[in-house]
Amino acid sequence: MNIQINSVHFDADKKLEDFITKKVTKLVEKNDYIIGVDVTLKLDNAQNKENKVTEMKINVKGGDFFSKKQSASFEESTDEVVEALRRQLKKHKEKSTDK
Repeated sequence: MNIQINSVHFDADKKLEDFITKKVTKLVEKNDYIIGVDVTLKLDNAQNKENKVTEMKINVKGGDFFSKKQSASFEESTDEVVEALRRQLKKHKEKSTDK
């Protein structure tokens, strides 16, 4: 399983990358059909404090799942993205077991 973290127009520190890797690893442990995860961190040009954007795409057999969240910190937006993807994966798993 491959986790790719990209930061756009800034360098993410080791602490942030470790935080993201830990969150993604927990998600992957519960869903063994995940092939890879692409994470993109961006700073939005907005004037407000909520300018940290986390985008995450999960590659699974049979499709991809995507979520994008914006908040005041990358940790907060990462938590929101992981939770949204957890719900998407749960629905996908329920649909595939119903067949």
